[in-house]
Order: sequence, then C-alpha cells, then structure tokens
Amino acid sequence: MGENRLVQDRYRLLDLIGRGGMGEVWRARDESLGRQVAVKCLKPLGPHHDPSLTRALRERFRREARVAAALSHRGVTVVHDFGESDGVPYLVMELLEGRDLSRLLEDNKGHPLPVDDVADIAAQVAAALAYTHEHGVVHRDLKPANIVRLADGTVKICDFGIARLGHDIGFTARLTGTGVALGTPHYMSPEQIGGDAVDQRSDLYSLGCVLYEIATGAPPFDLEDAWAVLIGHRDTPPRPPREQRPELPVHLEDVILTLLAKRPEERPQDAGELVRRLLGGRTTATAVPAVRIPDVRDGTRLPSWTRDMTTGHKALSADFRALPPDSGAALSARWVAAPGRGAGPYPTGDHRHAGVPGHGGPADARRPQPALPEARTALPEEGTAASALLRAGRAAEALAAYTDLAETRARVLGGDHPDTLAARQETAYVLGRLGRHFEAHQVYAEVLAARVRVMGPDHPDTLRCRHNLACTLGRLGRLDDACRTALEVAAARARVLGPDHPDTLVSRCELAYAEGQSGRWEEALRIYREVAGARARVLGADHPDTLAARYETALSLGRLGRSADALRVYRELVGDRTRVQGPTHPETLRARHGLGVNLGRLGCWEDALTEAREVCLLREQTLGPAHPDTLVSRREVAVALGWLGRWEEALTEYRRITATREQILGPDHPDTLAGRNDEAHCLERLGRSAEAVELYRRVAVLSRQRPSGGR
Repeated sequence: MGENRLVQDRYRLLDLIGRGGMGEVWRARDESLGRQVAVKCLKPLGPHHDPSLTRALRERFRREARVAAALSHRGVTVVHDFGESDGVPYLVMELLEGRDLSRLLEDNKGHPLPVDDVADIAAQVAAALAYTHEHGVVHRDLKPANIVRLADGTVKICDFGIARLGHDIGFTARLTGTGVALGTPHYMSPEQIGGDAVDQRSDLYSLGCVLYEIATGAPPFDLEDAWAVLIGHRDTPPRPPREQRPELPVHLEDVILTLLAKRPEERPQDAGELVRRLLGGRTTATAVPAVRIPDVRDGTRLPSWTRDMTTGHKALSADFRALPPDSGAALSARWVAAPGRGAGPYPTGDHRHAGVPGHGGPADARRPQPALPEARTALPEEGTAASALLRAGRAAEALAAYTDLAETRARVLGGDHPDTLAARQETAYVLGRLGRHFEAHQVYAEVLAARVRVMGPDHPDTLRCRHNLACTLGRLGRLDDACRTALEVAAARARVLGPDHPDTLVSRCELAYAEGQSGRWEEALRIYREVAGARARVLGADHPDTLAARYETALSLGRLGRSADALRVYRELVGDRTRVQGPTHPETLRARHGLGVNLGRLGCWEDALTEAREVCLLREQTLGPAHPDTLVSRREVAVALGWLGRWEEALTEYRRITATREQILGPDHPDTLAGRNDEAHCLERLGRSAEAVELYRRVAVLSRQRPSGGR
C-alpha cells in the first residue's frame, strides 16, 4: 500500500509511521468520520514463501482484529474496522499519539525510566491485563514495543496477534504448528520456552521482564545469543534490580522478582492479585540509605504518599507568583473535581505523588515537575482577556482565546510576526497547564524554529522559547533531551546576558531539576547551591528566588539521604521565610513541612508529629480543610502516628483524608482508593482482619472498574 491511497473508499493513507515483520502501520484519515486513525496492513510475503506460513500470518492478522475488537478497556488499543483491500488484509485502529516503551528507553539513551513512571506503568498494564484475563484473553507477546504510553500518561497494550482465547486452544495449536514464533526471547516465560501450557501467569512473567527493563535499563537476561537468553529465563535467577538501581523501592523490586518466578504457581495467580499488590506498593517509600525503611517482607509496608514527599514547587523566575500545592496532594492523577461534586481550587498540573501515611517513613521531598515554564511572553492589550481567563483558573477557555488570537494575528500580521509568535507561545504555555505536553512540545518547537529564523538563535525571546521547550521535554520524560536543552540555553544566556542574570539562573535551575529527575542528585545539588549563592549576590539573601534555590538545595540533600544536612537547611530557611514572608505564608509552611519530613527520616517521630500537626492546623486555617496541601500535612500526621504505634488515631486521620478525597474526586478515584488501602492497613495493625480484607476487596473491585471510565 502506498501514500495517499484510499482503502475501501474510506481510509486515506497519509504517511507511514511504522514497519515490522508482519506489516506496515499508516497514519490515515477516515474520510467518512473526519478523524485520523491508524491502518495496519499485512505485508505480502511473495510467491517464494511457504504458502502455509502465508496462511498462518493472515489468520494471525485476522485473529488480532477479532480479539482486540472484543475488548473495551482504556488500557487496550481500540479496533475500529477490519477487511481486505486488493487481497491485503488491513486493520483500522485508534491512532495513538505517544511512544512505546522501547522507544522511550531509546530516547532516554538506555537509561531507566523515573521510578514513579515505572510504578505508574506497572499499575496501568496490570489493570489492563486484569481486564483481558477476565475475558479469557492471554496476550503471550507482551514486550516494551507492544506497550504504548500516550502524551497524557495513559498506557495501552497493543498487538494481540498471537493472543490465545481460552475457548479455542486448537486454533492456537494450528497457528503454532506453522513455525511462527510465539513470543520474543527477552520476554518469554519459562513455560513458553518449554512448550508447556500457557495461561495468564505467562503474561505476568513477561510483564516482569518489561518492568525489570524500564526500571534498570536492560532486560533481566541481557545477552546477545537468543539461546542463552532462553536458558537464562528457564534456569537462572535474575539479578535483583536494586543492585543496579538502589533507589528503587524495595516493594517494587519484590513485585518484579515475584513476577519473574520460574514456576507459575510462585507468581501472582492473576493480574487482579498484582493490582492489589501494586496498590499496596504505591504506598511504599523509595529507600534512602541514611534512614532505615522497613523491608515489606518484615510485615511493614509504606504507603504511597511516603515515597516522594514534596514540599514545594520548582524555582522559577522572579515574576512568577503562583504557588502549586505540594506534590503529595496529587498522588496519582490530576486534582480535578469529579462530575457533580463541585470544582475546588485544585491544580490540574501533573504533580507527582508524595507520601505520608502512617505505616511508613516520609520520603524526602522531590519537587513536582514544573507546573509552568518560566516567564510568560508579554502580550499587547488584546491578549489581556485570555490572560485574565488563565489567572482565573479557566485554562480551557484561555486556550480557546489564545488560539483565536494567534489565528487572527497570523491572518493579519503574518505567521512569523513577533506578535503572532507570542500568541502561539502562550497557546503552548496553556497546553502545558492543561497537561497536554505533547501538543505543547509541538507548538514550542514550531515557534522556536520561527523565532530562530526571524530573530536569530540568541534573541531573548528565542532563548525563552527554548527554555520552555526544555521544561516540556522534562514533562514528557525525555530527561536527557531536557538536560541538554537547558544546558544549551543556560550557556547561551550566560554568553548574551551574563552568568548571574536572573534568566540565566532560571535555566540553570531547570538544568538542575532535570539532573535530579534523572537521578543525578549530586549534580543537581551542586547547581542549586551555586544558583543560591549567585542569587544572594545579585538579588539579595531575602529575595524569593534566593529562598527558592535554598529550598531546592534542601530537597536535593534529602534525596541524597543526607537528612541531617537537609534538616539544618530547612531550619534556617523556616527562620528566614518566617521573618520575610510571615509564619503562615504558603512557602513558609512548605519549608516547615520539609523540616517535619526530615525529622521523621531521622527517627524523631514525636517531634515530627508535633511539626506536622502545627503545619496542618495553619494550612487548614489559611488554605481550607480540603486544600491538597492541608491533606498532605494531615497524612504526615498519620505517618507519625503509625510509626509511634498509635494506629487508632492514624485510622481516624486516614478516614478524614479519604472522606475529603471521595467528596472532591469521587469514590473510585485512584487517590481515594489509595486512602482506603491505608485504612485497611490500619485495620490490619489493629487486629481487625475481616474488616481489612473486605476493604481491600472493595478497593480491588473499584480499581478494576476505574480505568474504563477514563482518568
């Protein structure tokens, strides 16, 4: 099939977007419905191939259509249509705007994905497998190339070409008999390799291989010889992932190694059980060498909010005043009011989770990814209405207004006019606010190319656009690209504006942020310290940007496990923020929150409890009882109570948190479910096992139902 060809008088092939052993995938336009789709076409093998192989491949192709079309889950690629055109079978599917895990690793130059991303991907794939297994479908070829992560973070399983339906094993046997490879060596289960019976536990083994690879950067048996790989799967215990990546949570390592058990009966018995384990593990903190965090095998689990406690936002330019909530307020998804439950003052930024419940220690603060790129582009008067909509929190309306403004300016002034580019840049900025980072990246890249062409590579507006592009690359998980771009912008700004110019220092902060996200916290700490010193010289010791850089320094120390050093910096920062901004300013309370987190890390739980209660009370008075920051502090109270063995009180706090989340987000929101999980753990600790089991069951049921309703 070729470009611009019309398939079945309906699907216009636009451009080739993928090619594999079986066929090609084209981006196409559905002329009937006016939407873009993906069309997968079986590649003809030619007359010299074995006719039985050709028949088997065509049957496999039809099988993918039949199996996938029968599934309806947000974690499974949607199939729209199937047929033949001039003797070539084709499959019409939803067009996925994202990258498969293999490509994500490639873009990351083989480095593992961020820990939070590994946990999120694990949970989403497990939920999708729970659905497919319940419907009698075993995938049998799960691998990074068959798992796609969309721009909005949704993860989808693709390619059910060799999936087995429970009721037609004979079909599969006939397909196997043709010699078509069933599975990929690096991800095949021992029972697949041995030719034994294969059930849903084989998919779980393959998922373990995938998670091992995205968590460490290489599959469990990373050998060149395919036979050696197969022998490794069959006979060799995998190397524990934390030997290669110590910051992986113990619970996540345990899940991966359990999935990689050689005998199926030693793995989780179904994906539903895996979902339950991951829900418990989302509550698990990242291990930090300086503080003992109990191994989950000794019966102590750490809830999800303890893993990445965040107490502040990224240091931005001096004129940026918006204060995003602590990232712990958004444990797994965006804080958006559920339909019919009223909208609150919750951000829709993709803040990462952070932890705080009572059966674990608080993970030290890791900042959320930047909620917004740096300084916004100044727009002439006609852009004020859109800007006002954005300030009022009406981002979707602001996006429409900026889009109209950009189109009008392009029509009147031309596409490369500075005012047109400014409006387009604002459009990208708002797309980022809405979490639509893939689209924001596209717009920033187009605007940057135009700015370079019209203004030159070193113009301040060009550099500002490149800086924003670096921020967006980070949000898309392209951390090496984000580091490289931020480094280039910082160097250019140092050359053009001077090394101590505020804009240069903002770009250095973005570089430090990307370094930290990549796990290079020593380098991040070095940059933050240098920026803090430069800002103190240029802006003054009490300037908000100077204080922000000191805050980032404390965060980095915590991520390095240097809690005593972090505690010292937080104490000094709390004193200075109290003096400069007042005792109830949100940033003062953030610093106090970080102080309490590190008190807990050092085992000073009575002091941590006192600090958390005071911060919670002040946040409740200034921000309201349902504000995300307030709930983060309330969880920190529950953390300390749990560590002190006061489980009845911890249970009361968790129930308050969960009741608020249920009211705001709905009963099946992941954050609400995580809270229920913590309630259940408290019940277990109190010896109320029957109640705990029932609550775990309810969480499992709701979590399985949740994905089909959207995120």
